[in-house]
Amino acid sequence: MKMNSPHRRFNPLTNEWVLVSPQRTQRPWLGQVEKTPQEHLPRYDPNCYLCPGNARAGGVKNPHYDATFVFDNDFAALIPDAGENETAFAPHTAPLLRAEPMPGKCRVVCFHPRHDLTLSLMTTPEIETIIHTWTRETNSLGALEYVNYVQVFENKGAAMGASNPHPHSQIWASRQIPNEPALEFFAEEKYSLESDGCLLCDYLRVERERGERIVSVNEQFTVIVPYWAVWPFEVLLLSNRHCGALADLNAREVTALADILKKLTTRYDNLFQVPFPYSMGFHQTPTDGSAYPAHHFHAHYYPPLLRSASVRKFMVGYELLAMPQRDLTPESAAERLRELSEVHYSSQA
Repeated sequence: MKMNSPHRRFNPLTNEWVLVSPQRTQRPWLGQVEKTPQEHLPRYDPNCYLCPGNARAGGVKNPHYDATFVFDNDFAALIPDAGENETAFAPHTAPLLRAEPMPGKCRVVCFHPRHDLTLSLMTTPEIETIIHTWTRETNSLGALEYVNYVQVFENKGAAMGASNPHPHSQIWASRQIPNEPALEFFAEEKYSLESDGCLLCDYLRVERERGERIVSVNEQFTVIVPYWAVWPFEVLLLSNRHCGALADLNAREVTALADILKKLTTRYDNLFQVPFPYSMGFHQTPTDGSAYPAHHFHAHYYPPLLRSASVRKFMVGYELLAMPQRDLTPESAAERLRELSEVHYSSQA
């Protein structure tokens, strides 16, 4: 069913709305034009602080790693002893002025020793190694007494704020559950209590019946442009089986996740035939010792590009002050992604 006039769509994971304005897709663009991402990177960059053997901040040298490499972020946003000796966190007399310490730990995961690779150009076994590393780090960080939630995420491309093109992701572990997953946990639990079902299991069933927003499927995972998508080519990656975290995946599911990550990122690159920028992250069950039976393991991908490799979507004006808005319908975005090849454009004759 096509909706060609302005309407809003509800996001049941966050209890928020997004405005969809399909009639605006033909508007002219005279705004900012992004630089086309650099494609021809060297296999090794002597000035890259993530390449094997190179020095990082403070003179620490990376080992000559041959697979993944993990280290504590040299400029961490979270530290283990945050606020331990600060009187500023004492109870405040003004209830509207609240602050509390947020201890945690930040790690960097280098995907591969080669500077010029991305997930779309790696082999499935290499991506499996990355998934195993994410899982191991989630487990070890989640076991720390001051950590209750572990966020695995990747910023790819300068358009998404990545300061280095070397393939890598980050893991931030914190005592408090951050805003976005907290909203989802609340919505999932509420839905479960009211319907005696899983929100994302039921949503996945609806999408598989309709098919119009599905991008890619394998035996264990499904990629969908969600009905409530905000970013132009945003996708939701769902496990077909109900589970809560990376650690819950069996061997076949790890292989299938590696397979679909490669296929999705290849489709992204093929869309405008450039290394496609995005921010992505997995939402897993917290590590606070409580049960979260309503949570369904998934990943969000938020890519900024809109019309071409040089025109991006901005969240400004109405989006910042009122509600998110999009021009391209989720159905159109899914159709474009679905029609793309899963063979990377750089290897096609």
